[in-house]
Amino acid sequence: MECLVAVLLLSVLLLCSAEEFASFSNIRLPSSPADGLCAHLIQPSGYPCSEHTAETKDGYLLGLQRVSSSRSGDLRGQLGPPVLLLHGLMMSGDAWFLDSPNQSLGFILADHGFDVWAGNVRGTRWSHGHVSLTVKNKEFWDWSWQELALYDLEGMARYIYNITNSKIFVVGHSQGTIMSLAAFTQPHIVSMIEAAALLSPISFLDHISAPFVLRLVKMHIDEVFLTMGIHELNFKSDWGTRIMDMVCDEHVNCNDLLTSITGKNCCFNNSRIDFYLEYEPHPTSSKNLNHLFQMIRKGTFKMYDYGILKNLKHYGRLQPPDFDVGNIPDSLPLWMAYGGNDALADVTDVRHTLKELKCKPELLYLENYGHIDFLLSVRSKEDIYDNMIRFFKSFKKYSTSSY
Repeated sequence: MECLVAVLLLSVLLLCSAEEFASFSNIRLPSSPADGLCAHLIQPSGYPCSEHTAETKDGYLLGLQRVSSSRSGDLRGQLGPPVLLLHGLMMSGDAWFLDSPNQSLGFILADHGFDVWAGNVRGTRWSHGHVSLTVKNKEFWDWSWQELALYDLEGMARYIYNITNSKIFVVGHSQGTIMSLAAFTQPHIVSMIEAAALLSPISFLDHISAPFVLRLVKMHIDEVFLTMGIHELNFKSDWGTRIMDMVCDEHVNCNDLLTSITGKNCCFNNSRIDFYLEYEPHPTSSKNLNHLFQMIRKGTFKMYDYGILKNLKHYGRLQPPDFDVGNIPDSLPLWMAYGGNDALADVTDVRHTLKELKCKPELLYLENYGHIDFLLSVRSKEDIYDNMIRFFKSFKKYSTSSY
């Protein structure tokens, strides 16, 4: 999916004016439970699922899907500890349910008795808008992963915490780990978290090795979008679908292109890409892409850089503040899985993160895994998820005897 996103970014720059691009905005927000992720993807696999909405402090309405085991029959019985799943860039909560029940983490956690909550960040298909803005307002798209960490993660966690009266396990992949590591520097968020499992953990990106991404960074395509007045990056439209079909079917082997974006994936099932594209990609903001590219250019894990004058206005200082992962309390248990072929969460950058942390996370290193393998590997259960679930079940109050 992420390879296709990169191609589309370049295609938009070459083919479209800002006015033309604006006409492609085509988000279809769920209007009823029958139009939500539960009905589309989760319930057809036989798993009880209910739709929820969490409101952030800045007014965004985020979709959450609560999932239980197919063996439990409903969501009213005794459930195990809550787990919040946080997806990657231009993905959404559906990412955790795209493969078969014995391969998809959302289903696997439910079958182990966990109270599974699939999170969806602002602007994605399964989230629900804003209390006063619409997706046609440029202000709706005025955010980056900074707001996803400080507002979306906090809002979803608080909603789950209030419903379950229990601390939460967090699982993040890619952008979901950026959100998590930034959010965990905030004591009021950490107070709701029991432990976290991070797949392809990212806080620093200065050793990223993906050739196609580096080419886009060098082109400053993110800054071009902002200069053109393009605030929303939304490719889930008839136009975007035609571009993806054209690129992959006629011009480029998308598996090879995926390698140039994410690193060589050992276990990704390329034959299912047409099915994945029924759900991916989801919209994001140009500002979010810009923030990620700032990280690559500067090798920092900081808040969004508005430039000197606007930084003074926003932060009261010339440079944006750091998200100092050294401020994550050593009392917060962390589990991390990373791969030797990951061109986005590079091993050198992961080790940089580990050096900055006060705590010593439990680590799983898979030499032949690329970035997408940690989400969609056909061997993910045996290679990754069994280890993660053992980590979660090591907490005494969540022992297997309780669920």
